[in-house]
Amino acid sequence: MEKIDNLDRKILSILSKNARIPFKDVAAECGVSRAAIHQRVQHLIDNGVIVGSGFDINPKSLGYSTCTYVGLNLERGSMYKEVVERVINIPEVIECHFTTGPYTMLVKLYARDNEQLMDLLNNKLQSIAGVVSTETLISLEQSIKREIPINIEG
Repeated sequence: MEKIDNLDRKILSILSKNARIPFKDVAAECGVSRAAIHQRVQHLIDNGVIVGSGFDINPKSLGYSTCTYVGLNLERGSMYKEVVERVINIPEVIECHFTTGPYTMLVKLYARDNEQLMDLLNNKLQSIAGVVSTETLISLEQSIKREIPINIEG
């Protein structure tokens, strides 16, 4: 990955606080042209510094009231990719990580209610070949959600 300079860091800092801010406003804050901001942002995207953009949708507004983390233990860690190929087909799973520690994998999912959660656990996740056991942790409240801090001084 290419090194990013202080202007890139300042742009990232601004965009991480408000991804919908117009480039003209970013340009004004950075003291450069809108074209320069556009070029810099495109370069950051092309080099994998900015990965994705979009809107954060509140799952509760769509009827998903239960946020859950599920630790999965596999027969063998080498089965991870095969299991991911099955997990990816469960739309309620929004994140999946290969981890160290007590679980082979950790998934984050949303369920409408406890009944759907039980179905997701019993009939979807636990039925995947290679999954030996699961442990479920229900999130009662998300207190912090933010991007990694950007040090503008490099």
